[in-house]
Amino acid sequence: MYNDNNWQVVQGPETEPFLKSVNPVAGKHTASAQTAKVEWRQLPFYKNIAMVRVSDSAWPKGVGPFWFLAKQGQMFHLDGSSTPIHEANEAGPVHVDEENVLDYLRFFCYFVHGDEGPFLVVEKLDDDAFDHAKMDDAMKKVLEGSIRPASFEGRNEKGELQASGMVLYGDALFAARFSMTENGLIEMVDDEPIAADLPVTGKRPATS
Repeated sequence: MYNDNNWQVVQGPETEPFLKSVNPVAGKHTASAQTAKVEWRQLPFYKNIAMVRVSDSAWPKGVGPFWFLAKQGQMFHLDGSSTPIHEANEAGPVHVDEENVLDYLRFFCYFVHGDEGPFLVVEKLDDDAFDHAKMDDAMKKVLEGSIRPASFEGRNEKGELQASGMVLYGDALFAARFSMTENGLIEMVDDEPIAADLPVTGKRPATS
């Protein structure tokens, strides 16, 4: 997720003050202006907040990149908990509507983790979360018959936005339904197990 070309690189004199505001990342990783790469992008449900991604070629293999939400010097480290997202939502503010509700669902599930990692919204069989080399034909058939794009399903009587999608959590796939408010509160209201013991790559955003 977010491996597209919608990122802009922070260069020159802006890099050092930004790194100063986030170092040490996760309390233990220092990004250097000489070796770090800082990128940012807009998200459709924020007007005044950008997403920032920080990596450093000097870090050991497997460390980073780390992700932040940034608003005028305020930095919210996406650490796997929902707290920084809710704090950013209040500062932003966030506005979730019919046009961006699925983007917000994908974002929230990607960056909020349980013990088994993120709650990935998967919408196609060739998602890189699956280890395709270890997937047999029977398993592919099950997934082909189950995986579908996330969908917006209107509002409930309270005006909350309703959506459904396939969620990969750990090595298990679920059909899930969600309810969201315009200010970014989200609840999984139903989930149905579809498949377990799936071969997965373990790719997830770094949090520590």
